[in-house]
Amino acid sequence: MLKQHKIKIINTKKPYRLIISGGGTGGHIFPAIAVARKIMELHPDTVILFVGAKGKMEMTKVPEAGFEIIGLWISGMQRKVTVQNLLLPLKIIASLISANKILRKVKPHAVIGFGGYASAPILYQAIRKKIPCIIQEQNSRAGIANKFLGKRVSKICVAFDGMDKYFPKEKIQLTGNPVRGDMLDIYLKRSPALEYFNLIPQMKTLLVLGGSLGARTINESVVQNIGEIINANIQLVWQTGKLYHEEMVDRLSQVDQTNIRINKFIEKMDLAYAVADVVVSRAGALTLAELALAGKPVIFVPSPNVAEDHQTKNARYLVDKDAALLINDKEAIDNLVKEALKLLDDQDRQTKLKENIIKESRPKATEDIVRQITQCIN
Repeated sequence: MLKQHKIKIINTKKPYRLIISGGGTGGHIFPAIAVARKIMELHPDTVILFVGAKGKMEMTKVPEAGFEIIGLWISGMQRKVTVQNLLLPLKIIASLISANKILRKVKPHAVIGFGGYASAPILYQAIRKKIPCIIQEQNSRAGIANKFLGKRVSKICVAFDGMDKYFPKEKIQLTGNPVRGDMLDIYLKRSPALEYFNLIPQMKTLLVLGGSLGARTINESVVQNIGEIINANIQLVWQTGKLYHEEMVDRLSQVDQTNIRINKFIEKMDLAYAVADVVVSRAGALTLAELALAGKPVIFVPSPNVAEDHQTKNARYLVDKDAALLINDKEAIDNLVKEALKLLDDQDRQTKLKENIIKESRPKATEDIVRQITQCIN
């Protein structure tokens, strides 16, 4: 497979050749793409190759972003006995061999890992070859791959305080999580956001998010309490996710939807944040970073289906700083809408949450990570 990829090394005085790896979920892929784009903006002659896992979403998302990617035959450990688990030792050996071939071909100045099992083989082999390696940990609790590699890499870029319980303190750089540039200056976008969603400026707006696929519990919380939302005389901007959109539309077909905007997916998330008075959301690390930049009062409903319960730990980090509210997934149907409406009516509480979450924002995270990468090379 590698022979099909002709990696062009641009002949400049001091070109950078970088490998970026990580994948499996958007939480690993999108920060990696954000950093790659910033690298190309600051150092246009850089050659960047992504390495991911065959069959995973990075194999489509990375080329869509304009970067080349090679997939390794690797997967994570399943929680029950499966054929995939029986094949895992063979996959590890094959991926390590492929990673070694890639490193010999590219001869990178550095390898940057963004977590997930896809990043482990290439980083492990790069460390053995004494190539500078940097990892970025998005969550408040380190993932398995990053914990395994942390003692061996050159630098570790993190988004939360207190990560020295997982990594050597001297290697940690508190940079924050990379987010899209359109998340900056959200407050300037309220007027176009109101027009985009066809909303009334004088009415309060609740934004409900469950990720691109959707969140069953959050959607059920809205549907089962839609009467309370309508009676509260507020506007609802609701991203159902593609898995639940048709069902949610059907279940609300007999309901007055004058002040309800149901979306399968919200393309312009910056405008959604701009128009929101209160946000309900899962607690992925990138969502936390975006909400901190936007400075929005938020109620987190962490997903119970995420490895190592990352989302609850992410949300707790902000809750403990009085920068967000949290409702457990199992309690959401009974309490979520009630608490959201209560927060919409409490301007003082909103202000305090805004002030505290903004303190956790890191608008220069992407640039800071790129700075750490270049420092390792030079």
